[in-house]
Amino acid sequence: MYYQNQNNNKRKRPFSLIYNGDTNQRPIFEKKERQTPLRVVHDRKPTANIIAGRQPVLEALRGGTIIEKVVILSGVRGSAIERIKTIAKRNRIQCVEVGKQKFRDLVSDTTTQGVVAIVGTKRYVEVDDIIKTAQSRNQKPFILILDEIEDPHNLGALIRTAECAGVHGAVIPKHHAASVNQTVAKTSAGASEHLDVAKVTNVVATIDELKQKGVWIVGTDTTAEKLYTELDYSLPIALVIGNEGKGIRQLVKEKCDFIVKIPVFGKIKSLNASVAGAIIMYEATKHRKLESMQAAAPEPDTDEQDTDDILDDNAVSAEPGIEDPEQPATNE
Repeated sequence: MYYQNQNNNKRKRPFSLIYNGDTNQRPIFEKKERQTPLRVVHDRKPTANIIAGRQPVLEALRGGTIIEKVVILSGVRGSAIERIKTIAKRNRIQCVEVGKQKFRDLVSDTTTQGVVAIVGTKRYVEVDDIIKTAQSRNQKPFILILDEIEDPHNLGALIRTAECAGVHGAVIPKHHAASVNQTVAKTSAGASEHLDVAKVTNVVATIDELKQKGVWIVGTDTTAEKLYTELDYSLPIALVIGNEGKGIRQLVKEKCDFIVKIPVFGKIKSLNASVAGAIIMYEATKHRKLESMQAAAPEPDTDEQDTDDILDDNAVSAEPGIEDPEQPATNE
């Protein structure tokens, strides 16, 4: 407590001493802000697309829910956990164990029982389904292979461009790459719902499979000698776009039939992955559409006029006063 004296100084005295002297000296109370207890905030990340708990995850696996990944807290054991691992492996769903901090970063709810399932927004297809899509359109396969694209915004932009350019489907790896989630769906402006996407375990093995089906593999690299405009894209092709920072992996590059580059003229030596992919995809679309237009063009009608007559007509000079040197001069 404080009281005001004649010298206008504040001195701290017991409350009982303030009124023993002059009663005009009224006490001055110091207002203190009331401290509210800190509220623990657990919503580190949105959990709208996460299923938590052992039994809910089991039922989701059995019910055919689209699940991207099953995450198990390291050290958690039990018969339910073993059944979850077995069903996930049978359905080719990635199942990983993470430490306590990573698990809490994913979901902080204490009722997870040490296991969560990340629900996907895209039903993936097989590579053969993409080939069948091309055959159903009477077109040569046009496929986009994304080698460890990690940024979901880049993945969404590439899927959007691929759908607009007439690509029949995209191939993405299961590991070390972004999946088709809500961010990708939003970035692609809904194109991810229309473009077939296959998620594969081994990109190199998938390339070998495509080669056996007559598909030519075209990779992109800044050190390539051939420009992207020097290639004939009217063949059955699969374009490979590499990681944002590392580019195409060496094993994938060795499997490519052609390696092309996009020329750059500034201080930055490479383009964004989604931009580079868009440029090459539309270059391929230009070649493929031109070939289809030429195939659909009607043959010239030569019934009314022979080819020799057409050549004779074209041989006549269009300018007056100039004689054809091959024709004999005539005197009027």
